[in-house]
Amino acid sequence: MAALFVSPHPDDFRSLLALIAAEFSSSSPRTLTEEPPASLGARSRPILVLDAGDGDAVLSGAGAVSWYLANQGKRAGVDPKQQSQVWQWLSFADNELTPVSCAVVFPLLGMTGVDKKLQQSSRAELIRVLKVLDKALEPRTFLVGETITLADVAVATAVLLPFKYVLEPSDRKVLTNVTRWFTTCTNQPQFLKVLGKITLCEKMVPVTLNTNPPPNAKAANAGPAGDPADATANGPPKTEAQLKKEAKKKEKLEKFQQKKDTEAKKKTQPSTEKKAKPEKKELGVITYSVPTAAGEKKDVISPLPDSYSPQYVEAAWYPWWEKKGFFKPEYGRKSISDQNPRGVFMMCIPPPNVTGSLHLGHALTNAIQDSLTRWHRMRGETTLWNPGCDHAGIATQVVVEKKLMRERGMSRHDLGRENFIKEVWNWKNEKGDRIYHQLKKLGSSLDWDRACFTMDPKLSYAVQEAFIRMHDEGVIYRSKRLVNWSCTLNSAISDIEVDKKELTGRTLLPVPGYKEKVEFGVLVSFAYKVDGSDEEVIVATTRIETMLGDTAVAVHPDDSRYQHLKGKMVLHPFCDRKMPIVFDDFVDVSFGTGAVKITPAHDHNDYEVGERHNLAFINILDENGLLINVPPPFLGMKRFEARKTVLQALKDRGQFKEIKDNPMVVPVCSRSKDIVEPLLKPQWYVNCTDMGKQAADAVREGRLKIIPDHHLKTWFNWMDNIRDWCISRQLWWGHRIPAYFITVSDASVKPGEDVDGHYWVSGKSEEEAREKAAKRFNVSAERITLRQDEDVLDTWFSSGIFPFSIFGWPNETQDLNVFYPGTLLETGHDILFFWVARMVMMGLKLTGLSACSGISLEGLHALLIDSNLDPLEVEKAKQGQTSDYPNGIPECGTDALRFALCAYTGQGRDINLDVNRILGYRHFCNKLWNAVKFAMKTLGDNFVPSEKAQLCGDESVSDRWILSRLSAAVGLCDAGFKAYDFPTITTAIYNFWLYELCDVYLESVKPVFAKSEEDSTSQRLVCRQTLYTCLEVGLRLLSPVMPFVSEELYQRLPRRRPHSDPPSICVTSYPDTEEFCWHSAEVDRDMEFVMTVIKTIRSLRADYNLTKTRADCYLQCIDAATVSQVQKYSLPIQTLSYSQAVIAVAAEQPVPGGCAVAIASDRCTVNLMLKGLIDVEKEVAKLMTKKGELEKQMEKLRGKMGKSDYKEKVPVKVQEQDAEKLRQNQTELEKVNEAVDNFRKMI
Repeated sequence: MAALFVSPHPDDFRSLLALIAAEFSSSSPRTLTEEPPASLGARSRPILVLDAGDGDAVLSGAGAVSWYLANQGKRAGVDPKQQSQVWQWLSFADNELTPVSCAVVFPLLGMTGVDKKLQQSSRAELIRVLKVLDKALEPRTFLVGETITLADVAVATAVLLPFKYVLEPSDRKVLTNVTRWFTTCTNQPQFLKVLGKITLCEKMVPVTLNTNPPPNAKAANAGPAGDPADATANGPPKTEAQLKKEAKKKEKLEKFQQKKDTEAKKKTQPSTEKKAKPEKKELGVITYSVPTAAGEKKDVISPLPDSYSPQYVEAAWYPWWEKKGFFKPEYGRKSISDQNPRGVFMMCIPPPNVTGSLHLGHALTNAIQDSLTRWHRMRGETTLWNPGCDHAGIATQVVVEKKLMRERGMSRHDLGRENFIKEVWNWKNEKGDRIYHQLKKLGSSLDWDRACFTMDPKLSYAVQEAFIRMHDEGVIYRSKRLVNWSCTLNSAISDIEVDKKELTGRTLLPVPGYKEKVEFGVLVSFAYKVDGSDEEVIVATTRIETMLGDTAVAVHPDDSRYQHLKGKMVLHPFCDRKMPIVFDDFVDVSFGTGAVKITPAHDHNDYEVGERHNLAFINILDENGLLINVPPPFLGMKRFEARKTVLQALKDRGQFKEIKDNPMVVPVCSRSKDIVEPLLKPQWYVNCTDMGKQAADAVREGRLKIIPDHHLKTWFNWMDNIRDWCISRQLWWGHRIPAYFITVSDASVKPGEDVDGHYWVSGKSEEEAREKAAKRFNVSAERITLRQDEDVLDTWFSSGIFPFSIFGWPNETQDLNVFYPGTLLETGHDILFFWVARMVMMGLKLTGLSACSGISLEGLHALLIDSNLDPLEVEKAKQGQTSDYPNGIPECGTDALRFALCAYTGQGRDINLDVNRILGYRHFCNKLWNAVKFAMKTLGDNFVPSEKAQLCGDESVSDRWILSRLSAAVGLCDAGFKAYDFPTITTAIYNFWLYELCDVYLESVKPVFAKSEEDSTSQRLVCRQTLYTCLEVGLRLLSPVMPFVSEELYQRLPRRRPHSDPPSICVTSYPDTEEFCWHSAEVDRDMEFVMTVIKTIRSLRADYNLTKTRADCYLQCIDAATVSQVQKYSLPIQTLSYSQAVIAVAAEQPVPGGCAVAIASDRCTVNLMLKGLIDVEKEVAKLMTKKGELEKQMEKLRGKMGKSDYKEKVPVKVQEQDAEKLRQNQTELEKVNEAVDNFRKMI
């Protein structure tokens, strides 16, 4: 019998790999933890000594041993391709995972010294490698094939120690696929036998090891083992190196214990009062208190408050904008039908749910849409942003039903359909416009006089017309097919209302209507007996109760195992049903037994198999989830109670085989949290084949543009492979389907069936439908009896025609002619198919025009959270808020939120909005506030701006530069809006205001205004005009994104033409590059050089702690041109670098001694005069101490790197980090030596 020598250490992952592989082997070897015989030579464990039959061969090393054992158990790959893949994963485990795992884990186990920086970088590298693994596992259960192979064993043992000691719950949350796979592997019997139950890490801390050997290792002479090295009690004597290592480890453990004792002692002692830290200054809240009637203009005469406060700024502006009609396309023109040379811009709002309140998704899309709308309006276009609201069929019905049950203990059935509809309208009228108020708070410049609700008479008429036209054409038809069914709602639901819940294995989930949680994530195998023989066919399912509706078993046509069963039948164990064995290509030969149970009436794939093979469709579930068409005792049972009963019945008959964990996706209804069931129902469908082709062609031919274009692939994939759309919903709230089932009182006309479209007719009224029916069957109207369909239309149907129904379609109206099709639609990518595609298809079908010419899809998938939360959910939310924001969230304001959202849109599909970033933009608003306040003080009360912004020729170098930067910002904003590139816009505005206007220009011109009036009258005038232009244009650039603060500050500025200028910034022209064409690359280059010099001087001042002292600065220039440039900009350099004087010196001229030197660029060297300004001896002493520390660190590093086994034992990544650390220390030491030399020259 073969013998396997392994280490007794419980965490020796190499030995564990061999032990687990042995469990999969067809003949398990004898396991020994003693030292291998000396005759085997000095080989590292694991070692496998094969028996005489194999020639007493010896295999050593985890890779060789585990491969041999796994191969015996057929776990090394079933073919050469799989074997190659297994080898790749073994290499990945050995070369990628193992080194980095050891680097992180060994310090925690006390086996190596602790270098915190090294450990942190190793941890980051481990997470990076595991993310690669996570991506690879995303579509798979196991690494190679459909069962566990050596690849899984090797990689799982390589990550075993990180999962036990390093990966905290937050890490595992990021690595969902790896965690799911690791849990699945370690719960296999073979793993459990070797490892026992694994306890996953909760917090990464040093650990004291329990050195018991692995559970299945037979300890032959095994003594206690202190580390993974093969040191046992009866082994050879320890070397000097081993004894030193043990002593060092013991010393570390003692220090660690002392530290723990000290901390425990501190806890028992009474705490001494700490000195209270000074409290951070809270952001002040200032309110607007001047009495102002709603719609009247806000007071702009009173002085501005000392600081920016959103409550003050946002007060009163919106009602004034609304009353003045600034948001209406009619503003400033006689008729919207008049030709506008600047063009028309129309965008309809993606209608939010009437149940909703403003969430982050709405805030994002509305911030973007409003910025675009305001920009187009300021460009002088006829601009309309049309508001509206969706009746949200399921969501609204659920909210009102919950309210009814909570307040009156009644269901909708207790009230009846008519009264329930009245109840919904009452709720809508009371709460339904909440989101409109929130949109106004966000500053959205919508034309509220044109607001529409999808259940309004005008839109309801359009919905009826659309259905009738499409039904008459045969585009809408009746059919019985599988739908997503919610037993709780008693309705079909759309795909967007189905949440895909991923399970890694056995999971208990709560299901409405069940007291106990229901088991999911398991695969049950059972056998069907073959008719007329002793054979059986084994099948597996995750929904064992559906076997009651099975009507066939399917196998692959090429599967040799089942060829002899062609034409055979299997017997259903619970009824007299013989089921054919069908041969179909959809079966995966490698999955399970290669045989699949077929339930055509309750599974989408099985439905198609049933259609192809003409199988029986047996529906075993009613609308409430109770079993029908099944034999006792299952008849009438709830579906998940039947699950247990069926399983037990199979066990009783001896046909149950096994049950095992199975990663799976469970469909959950987002509204009711019920488990969604595929159910056969007669429904109304829209034939989307031709409409989908038209929608795809519209994009291919450039008539419709989708931005960004990486969504094109999704668009074409959907449109080219589109399925028919189910539009029936079994609800009461919504547009009732205007279709009537016909019964004819005439013996010559046979009775019709529900699914026969010939017996259905549509009409706006029962009278219209009766006339159509009488004409169809050629009988008098009196012989026709009609029954209207009880169902309502899918909400997406009315949303699909929203862009033209809001303008009065099907009637010809002025608005329809002017504004349809729209210019742009901006929405979230998550409804690209559910709304956008259907809207384009229906627009093309019913009007011949696409709903708009452009679609912008912003990167956010935000789910609607309605306010009808369960009390437990409310409490959970409160706890989360308290945890995240213990001191509350400071008031940031609408403008800061809008700016943050626009700045985020370039960062991928999802955004994780940081409140601190919004707070940062609130501080930006304060900076604007202070800049305008300072500027207004500088301009003075009597300042009159010139009628036109233009250069006069007398501008200083600072004036010329800031006007160049202003023109650059205008160009960037213009290009950004045209390309829907919002981060470019926000960055251009932010940089101009903060880094160019405030940080540079305002500081550089202070000396101009500090001089007496007589000294610089003309210069002051030019500087004031420049400053005014920057403020006025800068606020106009900002207005679309930050409407409130820009209006508040703009109203305080004097006007260029007071009698003709527009009354509000939101209807003032947006700056364009034709007017502001002063951008100069030469001026920018000059100032860039100057700013480099200034930063170098500032850096030198900081190095020598010159906080308040001004020093002379000698700028040594390489040539005469640079000398001239420095002299030209000497005032800005002197002002912005806080220098006493700035002296330009030619390269050949000497510089006075006692200067600190720094190179600003290849053209200029900064010499800062320090002599007499600092204590040289003290500075030298500080530097010498620093020098000593650096040399000590470098000596230690060189000693470590100079060891003979350094390159073999230390991971390459660590070697690179050591080399980089040494290089940095060397550079720092050179700087210290240079500084010491400079100081000594001053002595």
